[in-house]
Amino acid sequence: MDLKLTTRTRDDGIAVVAVSGCLDVYTAGALRGWFAQAEYDGCQRIVADLSGCEYVDSTGLVVLVGGLKRCRAHDGQLALAGASGNVLRDLRITGLVKVFAIRDTVDEAAEALLAACRG
Repeated sequence: MDLKLTTRTRDDGIAVVAVSGCLDVYTAGALRGWFAQAEYDGCQRIVADLSGCEYVDSTGLVVLVGGLKRCRAHDGQLALAGASGNVLRDLRITGLVKVFAIRDTVDEAAEALLAACRG
């Protein structure tokens, strides 16, 4: 299955990238490139909406961690939204649930980012 990325910027300035399909060794380069462009564009707060992501492998997880590192390098943050099923299981198994702010919805993830900035 292919990977589809849909992006938007919320009114509060948080960039949202919706990831649909499979995030794996064959498709992860697209998201890696998106994170690089977001960094270049000055995006510091990002929500990755994984509600449409059906599968993620170790390469996909590495790209998500890389996105987080890019954000943190500029005093920003990356939160994950909508992870479920096998994707959420893999985040738990790898311990990444302790690294990322993971919320059920994009709005909840955005609020977590804004709260972190405030406090």
